[in-house]
Amino acid sequence: MSSMEVDIPQQVNSYKYSPPTNGHHVHFDTEIKVVKLAATSTAPQQRPKHKSRRRARVPNLELEDDEMSGVSSTGKPPSPSKLKKMADKDRHSRSGRRGNPKKGGAGGKGTWGSITDQMYADSTTQDTHDPNYSSEDNDETTYLVSSPTSPQLSSEEFEKTATEIFLEYFDHGDTGEVANTLTGLSIKNNKHEVIRVVVSLALEEKDSNREKVSVLISDLYGQVVNGREVAKGFELVLSQLDDLSLDTPDAATVVGNFMARCVADDCLPPAFVSNYPKVDNKNTFDAMKRAKLLLSMKHSIARLDNVWGVGGGQRPVMFLINKMNLLLKEYLSSGDCVEAIRCLRELEVPHFHHELVYEAIVMVMENATEACAEMMTDLLLYMYQTGIISSDQLTTGFMRVFSDITDIVLDIPNAYHTLNKFVDRGVAAGFVSPQLAIESPSRGRKRYVSEGDGGAIKEPED
Repeated sequence: MSSMEVDIPQQVNSYKYSPPTNGHHVHFDTEIKVVKLAATSTAPQQRPKHKSRRRARVPNLELEDDEMSGVSSTGKPPSPSKLKKMADKDRHSRSGRRGNPKKGGAGGKGTWGSITDQMYADSTTQDTHDPNYSSEDNDETTYLVSSPTSPQLSSEEFEKTATEIFLEYFDHGDTGEVANTLTGLSIKNNKHEVIRVVVSLALEEKDSNREKVSVLISDLYGQVVNGREVAKGFELVLSQLDDLSLDTPDAATVVGNFMARCVADDCLPPAFVSNYPKVDNKNTFDAMKRAKLLLSMKHSIARLDNVWGVGGGQRPVMFLINKMNLLLKEYLSSGDCVEAIRCLRELEVPHFHHELVYEAIVMVMENATEACAEMMTDLLLYMYQTGIISSDQLTTGFMRVFSDITDIVLDIPNAYHTLNKFVDRGVAAGFVSPQLAIESPSRGRKRYVSEGDGGAIKEPED
């Protein structure tokens, strides 16, 4: 082949191309001369115009058979939608972040750390399995401390603490607070003491507090105590019943009520009462007999909800009046003021104490004896001084008598005279104020006029 020469006065670079042999004995001896033309104004017009096209970068991905067939058959670059699909499959990061190692190359698995780590490294080792470990390097002895636990409370310590908790419960009545407090105490082996202490305290309380104790045992069941611990607690109460009866004469009856109520509340198994062994102790026998009697009644489970009676404010008025009349009659026969106060407190009606004052004054007017008036004066004075009956209740009771005296005098003709004498006794004793005595009604004495008036009787002067 002949060489082609162009006679142009510009700089010409000459290249001789010798392609490598790829198995075929083909030899090209062609000399190509590239001529750099000088920039002229007519040079761009002589060259053919080609539209510049920027070829899209195709990721180096393995295409599926249909994609490869489409590219090879057409010879065209992939469409933009196909490029997007191919880019989504690309696993190379496109976030633009630099791939620097974490922690500056000083950390990670299989690394030695940074260069300066050895300068500040501790020569001792704490690993006992390390061959370089030496026990002499550890000056301080290391102890393994378990979770802190408080020692178990003894029976005496728990009784002192629990007594304060239960006395506060009688005031606020929140069983949840009692359960949380008992849970925080260390009584793992003394949980049966909860039943013993709270039932022993309830023996000297009124019926409303006994009802609170029954509710508390029902709420503590399953959270603080179980059935076996409740049964063990009642066994301790029964064993101490002789000592408890010294302070509470009806302790056997009260304990029997508690056991029957616990059976009704599913806190105590019925077999505890029905299968209890025979005992020679009278108090224990009476308590078990009382519990069996309550459980053998018809509809006993429903009736035991009111085993402690209804609250004082919810009782009928006539029931309270009859109880107060019976209280006063027992006092006149025994003369025991303390027993009368105990019976009055059991009624739990401090807002109705004026009825006791009213019934006491009417009883004095009916009896009309010095002994009755003196005993009633002593009773009202003792209740007033001890704060059982307030001054307002006393005043209300006397004012009720003053307003009903016109009806009372129909049954008791001498009511005015007896009332005035009793008011004077009260003023002298100190529980009747002088202002109240002034309001006491008095009936004037009937008197006859002169004979000139015909002997007519004048109306009484008030």
